[in-house]
Amino acid sequence: MNKRVNLLYFSATGTTKKVVSEIGYRIVKKGEYMTLNEIDFTLPDKREEGIAFNEDDIVIAGVPVYAGRVPNVLLKYLNTIKGNGALAAAVVVYGNRNYDDALIELRDILKSNGFIVVAAAAFIGEHAFSYTLAKGRPDERDMEIAKIFADKLYEKIVDKDKVEAIEVKGNIPYRKYYMPKDENGNPQDIRKVKPKTADSCIDCKLCVKICPMGSIDYDNVSILNGICIKCNACVKRCPKQAKYFDDSMYLRHKRELEIEFESRREPELFI
Repeated sequence: MNKRVNLLYFSATGTTKKVVSEIGYRIVKKGEYMTLNEIDFTLPDKREEGIAFNEDDIVIAGVPVYAGRVPNVLLKYLNTIKGNGALAAAVVVYGNRNYDDALIELRDILKSNGFIVVAAAAFIGEHAFSYTLAKGRPDERDMEIAKIFADKLYEKIVDKDKVEAIEVKGNIPYRKYYMPKDENGNPQDIRKVKPKTADSCIDCKLCVKICPMGSIDYDNVSILNGICIKCNACVKRCPKQAKYFDDSMYLRHKRELEIEFESRREPELFI
């Protein structure tokens, strides 16, 4: 089977990449004459031009879940990607709260752009805000489920009679983006919250290089020249733990998530 398996993903802290890669590499390993192509659009310069696929392509498209939806900062880029009849699997990764309507939204985006979406899955990754919520996930157990998903997807790909679009959980119209609430139950907007920089910073510039929005100033890494999407790449990947958030509402929301959603959730597969 002469097919190209494409890993297409946004992954600020590596969790989405881990899941998508496991699925894609498993399929290539099983399939004779299959090749692998990796398209990581996490950084801003990788989202400057769209991509076109064709009927010989298989695309494993993965994004994280932000506030229960596909990150709105990715919508413009995602809608420049053309499927032209390529088969696709939609994959979302969320931080153990809920994926809400992110999976159906990603499915719809791919479908509207000319993909035949034959599979979908929601996996769990360590929450961007936290070191304890879904700590270490996706873990070994998740990776075994990813392999099962890949095997079922492969069977569907090689049998033309099984190639059909799938239905997934979700609402249409989509629910509004999830918002934290204060102690009185009033919704709170934390979109303008920005990370701080501690004195332990050694000015290595890693945070500048890995910011998905290209927002951290090169000359002064404590300054943001653009938006912060709270992906926490700069926080979790800083070698000196010099990046942090201290906004009271952000921290309250983080604590609530850690308490309310500590019970393990399992991946959901649609295939």
